[in-house]
Amino acid sequence: MFASASPDNIKQWKFPKGEFMQNLSGHNAIVNSLVCNEDGVLVSGGDNGSICFWDWRSGFCFQKIQTKPQPGSIDSEAGIYAMCYDKTGLRLITGEADKTIKMYKEDDEATEETHPIVWRPEIVKKKAY
Repeated sequence: MFASASPDNIKQWKFPKGEFMQNLSGHNAIVNSLVCNEDGVLVSGGDNGSICFWDWRSGFCFQKIQTKPQPGSIDSEAGIYAMCYDKTGLRLITGEADKTIKMYKEDDEATEETHPIVWRPEIVKKKAY
């Protein structure tokens, strides 16, 4: 499977025929960058500085964060233009419109109380492929 980004959503496709699988909605801006790790976490970066974390298989957005532009930057410099994981797969590296490179690392000690996210997504019946 592969993914493509568009103005406000992400589309998943299936090889080899390019069959449409599902649409991932959650961004309120143009999606500029996508990266997926070996654990099946798809990360997307938007033109407005939003970063969404998705479960690749279900298409569920389990966390969303907003980047902070460099002090002195204008609003249009909040976008995320590129992202990748380092060789270990533990750090997310982003290249942003405010000319900064930022690194994000998962907090191993995070709990539902310290970092609230939707831990129990609604179960949606999906067609098996």
